[in-house]
Amino acid sequence: MSVKIRAATVDDIDLIFDIRTAVKENHLSKQELTELGITHDVISELITDTTSVWVAEYEQRGCGFAIADQEEGSVFAMFVYPDAENKGIGKALLQKMEQILFEKFSEIWLETDRHSRAFTFYSHQGWHVQEELAQGDVKMLKSKSVE
Repeated sequence: MSVKIRAATVDDIDLIFDIRTAVKENHLSKQELTELGITHDVISELITDTTSVWVAEYEQRGCGFAIADQEEGSVFAMFVYPDAENKGIGKALLQKMEQILFEKFSEIWLETDRHSRAFTFYSHQGWHVQEELAQGDVKMLKSKSVE
């Protein structure tokens, strides 16, 4: 079964929040997300004003999402339901974000916890640590391949 990546719509906002609050690693509640300024209105604005939010479907079910910051050239968020992990969903979402970001940038970045499974995942996808940050986080880079 293949993964389908599509642009998110405002109808996906509840799904996006459900996925984000379902993860085990880097878990945040809806209240914590709101305190960080990540609200339904903010996601709605991103969806309607940019092409920066994508949803992954596997077996006709929304099971992951990704948000790219096209102003900064970064991967802002990428999450997959825990029961949908290890099916190529994260890899497909990351490839979509890389494709979009490399249209404008020769080097893209993200931040993650060095001790997370996400760090291992990004490392296997060709991302490299550029800088050590506070509390065990790292800034990772990936350069556009010249073919």
